[in-house]
Amino acid sequence: MIEAGFTDEADAWRQWLLRAVAGDATELRIMYGLAGEQRLEEYELPWLAGYEDSRPVRIGNAASNQLQLDVYGELINTMHLARRHGVANSDDGWRLQCMLIRHLESIWRLPDEGIWEVRGPRRHFTYSKLMVWVSFDRMIRSAEQFGLDGPLDRWRAIRREVHEDICSHGYDAVHGVFTHYYGASGALDASLLQIPLVGFLPVDDERVRATITAIEQRLASDGFVKRYQNDPSVDGLPGTEGAFLVCSFWLVDCMILQGRLQEARALFERLLGLCNDVGLFSEEYDTVRRRQIGNFPQAFSHVGLVNSAYNLSEALWPERYPCKGQRHSE
Repeated sequence: MIEAGFTDEADAWRQWLLRAVAGDATELRIMYGLAGEQRLEEYELPWLAGYEDSRPVRIGNAASNQLQLDVYGELINTMHLARRHGVANSDDGWRLQCMLIRHLESIWRLPDEGIWEVRGPRRHFTYSKLMVWVSFDRMIRSAEQFGLDGPLDRWRAIRREVHEDICSHGYDAVHGVFTHYYGASGALDASLLQIPLVGFLPVDDERVRATITAIEQRLASDGFVKRYQNDPSVDGLPGTEGAFLVCSFWLVDCMILQGRLQEARALFERLLGLCNDVGLFSEEYDTVRRRQIGNFPQAFSHVGLVNSAYNLSEALWPERYPCKGQRHSE
């Protein structure tokens, strides 16, 4: 919204977010109802078959009660980007961030359900720890750039500790890649494409290059990227799934950072060709039946589309974008 000039709408969304999240930091939810509702209990409707007999049909979402450490990084990074792009600073917003980061200090070492909302056992997902690092990094940047108060020395120490923890436990030296979760030998997760996008490591770091290459080779189906290798012991779900569209947009962004602009543009245009007749995307794409599947419309897919469109435009026509910069890493 900010990039497109809709700063009033962006600020209104921020105010909604502050109202929904405000209160006890230990009760931060990974999702809320449109009016800020926290109770989103899940139950099944066994008398409904669902689309093409895709039982079980569920109302609500049990993931609303999950621990997802990445949410802290997403929220704090969003608030930092708003400040950077001219949305007026909010004292209430900074107080909320300080409250959340204090809580995160006490829980970041815990396993969680992660970005993909697994229904298997909690694990130390590498992406979750990555976004913990983003939380502390953006708090430090906000304090430094906007003169905000905070215990910077402590935050810097924790940021350094999280970085070392990820490089020690989230990296598989045998296979030369960052892994889905700590101790997962060679297992990949497309969310690891975010490592260079959020500024954790440069895109030309040997470990990052190898991880991007491995994801392209082992998670791609017809050129589109799946979230991870299916393993019911991890996600608690049977069967297979299609390519996850936002993951493919993340690959576009990584290609841009690597200077592979023609490949990035080709993949981006292929992705554009998947939308329906009114330009909307679902959650996934079935590369065998060649159709969109999953939740529809899916906001995550459209966020990836917008970010990649800006990033690709800036890379291809830099003279039009004097304030060039990745959407996430600023």
